[in-house]
Amino acid sequence: MPESTTGKQSIVERLGAELANRVERWMPSPFLFAIILTYIVYVAAVLGTDAGVFEAVEFWYDGFWAFLTFAMQMVLVLMTGFVVAYHPRVNAGLQRLSRLPSNGKQAVVLVGVVSMMLAWIHWGLGLIIGAIFAREMGKAARRNGIAVHYPLLCVAGYMGLGLTWHWGLSGSAPLLLATEGNEFIEMGVLEETVPTSATILHPYALTLTALSIVFASIVLYLLSPSPERSRPITEYIPEDELFETTPDGGEVKAKAENSVENDPDERVPAERLNNSRLMGGLIALTGLVMVGYTFVTLGLDALDLNVVNFAFLMAGLAIYTQPQVYRDRFGDASSAAAGVILLFPFFAGIQGIMASSGLAELIADGLLAISSPATFPAFAWLTAAVTNMFVPSGGGEWIVLGPSVIEAAQAHGIPAGHATIAYAVGDAHTNLLNPFWALPLLAITRIKAREMFGYAIAMLLLLIPFLAITLYLVPY
Repeated sequence: MPESTTGKQSIVERLGAELANRVERWMPSPFLFAIILTYIVYVAAVLGTDAGVFEAVEFWYDGFWAFLTFAMQMVLVLMTGFVVAYHPRVNAGLQRLSRLPSNGKQAVVLVGVVSMMLAWIHWGLGLIIGAIFAREMGKAARRNGIAVHYPLLCVAGYMGLGLTWHWGLSGSAPLLLATEGNEFIEMGVLEETVPTSATILHPYALTLTALSIVFASIVLYLLSPSPERSRPITEYIPEDELFETTPDGGEVKAKAENSVENDPDERVPAERLNNSRLMGGLIALTGLVMVGYTFVTLGLDALDLNVVNFAFLMAGLAIYTQPQVYRDRFGDASSAAAGVILLFPFFAGIQGIMASSGLAELIADGLLAISSPATFPAFAWLTAAVTNMFVPSGGGEWIVLGPSVIEAAQAHGIPAGHATIAYAVGDAHTNLLNPFWALPLLAITRIKAREMFGYAIAMLLLLIPFLAITLYLVPY
C-alpha cells in the first residue's frame, strides 16, 4: 500500500515516504536478495579478477562451509538474546515502557533508543527486544488511540543492528582481535591481541556511540509521518490476532513457568528433575561466578565472543532456573534463527567468492589506497559498508578484510583499535540496506522486508554525512 504524499511534508518526511513507495514495489524477499547478490558477486569476480568461470563456482561451494564455527557462535548470540528478551518479566517491562509516549514521533524515538542501547550490550538482545518492543509499542498505540507509523516503528527496532552493535560488547571485529591466538596473530598481521580497552571501551568508541544515538534519534523523529499518513499495526497484523499471541508472534502458551506445580500429571520424579530450580540455578550460578572470575583475573580485556555467549547462556538459565522451561524457550527461539541458518551458508558462499578470488581485497585495497592518515577512519568505514552489502557477516567479513585494514592503518601510523572501530560502524551501517539480519525482526513484527526497508534506506542515506564528518573529526 503506497504512502500518501499529499499535503505538507518536511523534506526528511517526504524522502522517507518516497523511498518507502519505491522499495515496497521493487524489493525482493531476503532469500531472493541473497541469490541475486550471489550472481552479482560471481560476475564481478569473473570479470574483475583472475578467477575462471568454473573456478568461481568452486569458490562459492567451498565458502558455504568455511565459517561453520562462527555461524554457530552467531546463532547462539541471536538465540540467547531471544531467550532473555522472551522472559515474561522483560516483556512486562517493555509493556510499561510502551505506555510512556504521548504521540507517534515519541514512540518511534523511544523504540529506536532502546534498540540502539541494548544492541551495544548484546546485538541479539537488541534485535529481539527491539522487535518485541516495536510490536508492543504498536499494540499500545492502538489501545491508546495514538497514530504511529508501524513500518518506521519496525525500523526503529532494527536500529541497533544498523548502527551501534559493532561498537558494543558483542562486536565481532573487536572481540576477535581480543581473542588469544586469533587469525590475525597467526597470519603475522598483529604481534599480540588488541584489548577491548583499545576498541569497545575506548573513549573514542563510546563518544561515537553516544553521538550516533542522539543523531539517529533526531532523524527518526523527523522521518515520522504525520498522524493522517501513519499506518497502524492493524494494517499488518489482524486485530483479532494482535492481542492473542505471544510477543514473538507465536501462540499463547497454556502452561505457566510453574507448570510442574500447577499440573498434577507432571509430578513424576523425572519431570520434577527436568524442572528443578536447584539443578538449573546451581549450574547457572557456577557459570556466572566463572564469568566474574574471568573478568576479575583478566579484566575487561577478557571479553570475547565466547565469553559473551557463555555469559548470556548462564544469565538466561539464571533468569528461568528451570532447565526444561529454558530448553523450551530455546525451541521458541529456533524459529527466529531459522532464516539466519538458511541464509548464512549462501552469504558464506558469496564471501567464499569474494575472498578466494581476491575481489574483497581488491575493493579494500582500492579504497584504502586513496586514504590519508586524517581520512583513513572514514575510508575504513566506507570499505566495510561496501563489502557488507554483499557479505553481512561482521566477523567473517573482518577475517577477510581485516588484514588489509590493519596493514593500511599501520602504514598510516594509526592504532589497530582505532581502525577496527572505524571499520565496525561501516559493517553495521549497511545492515540498513541488506535485510539478512532483519529476518528475526520480520518474523516477530509480522511485517515484510519491502514494507519497512524504504525507511531503513532513508536512515542509511541520512546517516552518511554525519558518520563521515564524525569519523573525520572525533580524535582517538
